[in-house]
Amino acid sequence: MDKRVGSDLSQAEIDRIIQMAWEDRTSFDAIREQFGLTPGEVIALMRREMKPSSFKMWRGRTKGRKTKHVALRGFEVGRFRCSSQKD
Repeated sequence: MDKRVGSDLSQAEIDRIIQMAWEDRTSFDAIREQFGLTPGEVIALMRREMKPSSFKMWRGRTKGRKTKHVALRGFEVGRFRCSSQKD
């Protein structure tokens, strides 16, 4: 990937990553599977694309949240999948 995280992504893909990152039940692992971005790269992309106050709010919501990390969730049954998310 380019030094500038997400620079090879279209604006529609960036918008979708932001949407997925804001969803409480969409894990960073799902974003990695679909777009190939690590959690750190998602955070960098969110920092670059959002206003500072919005980024701080999002970061506060996601930091340590079990639903954002599949390994911490402890469940697979009933996992939410958006209709526009790849299989």
